[in-house]
Amino acid sequence: MRFLADENFPLPSVHRLREEGHDVAAIAAEQPGLPDEQVLSRAFGEDRIILTFDRDYGRLLYEIGLPPPTGVVYFRFVPSSLEEPAEYLLGLLGRTDFSVSGRLTVAERDRVRQRPLPEPR
Repeated sequence: MRFLADENFPLPSVHRLREEGHDVAAIAAEQPGLPDEQVLSRAFGEDRIILTFDRDYGRLLYEIGLPPPTGVVYFRFVPSSLEEPAEYLLGLLGRTDFSVSGRLTVAERDRVRQRPLPEPR
């Protein structure tokens, strides 16, 4: 899958996802300080799923109406290690009944919630 790791997504998790064959661009390594609106624009233009610990993407997509990327995975927990977000995501992606494409996925320790992304305005 093609992902765009927001600046707050740990680089060791980026490396772990790459080891599993995923195409992961990392804002922290490539464009530190890039505003969320521009992260969204890049993800939209490059057909990538955003990986983030930042809850602002829901507001930008649903309230302001910025064009949605392929998907957003919002991690809503404090990781116990820098690799844990990748391991968590790999576990989700390994499920046959689960997809992050076209959805805002909120990943919490004890549950996962999803909501369809809005249609582009």
